[in-house]
Amino acid sequence: MKKIMQKEAYEINEETLAILPLSDNRVLVYELEDSFELCNSSTQIMEDSCLYFGSTLDGRRKATASLIGVNYKAPIIVEETKELIFFPMASTRFRDTTWIGLKNLKSYYRSDDGIVIEFQKGQKITLDSSFGVVDNQILRATRLESALRGRKTGKKRLKM
Repeated sequence: MKKIMQKEAYEINEETLAILPLSDNRVLVYELEDSFELCNSSTQIMEDSCLYFGSTLDGRRKATASLIGVNYKAPIIVEETKELIFFPMASTRFRDTTWIGLKNLKSYYRSDDGIVIEFQKGQKITLDSSFGVVDNQILRATRLESALRGRKTGKKRLKM
């Protein structure tokens, strides 16, 4: 049974695996050792987390565009030093969407119910999405991670 928490704010952290919208202002948060419902939107959680770590969600979007040239369904660097990168499964401009963390992602594959995302400790979520969409979003997030690491080590990045 999932706990329902009445939190004012939730900041994404190294334990956060995914944030799935359930309804208006209600999400299911998956962490490494737990999952729970929050009375908040996924967009607000992303905004609060970006602010907590010193930027805005819009600022993070602009950084992604600068680093890898992606504007639509752009992955977001929530926090740089811990390499907390999350990618959306749909456009974030018009509605709440599912956000998946790249850091603890292990694999993804097709199933009869959709696309299964598996995390390092065996947790699984199933998305109602096409394999191509999931694959593309993971590719974008991985490119962003590579650009971030390159920037940290002083290596020049490739322009795409």
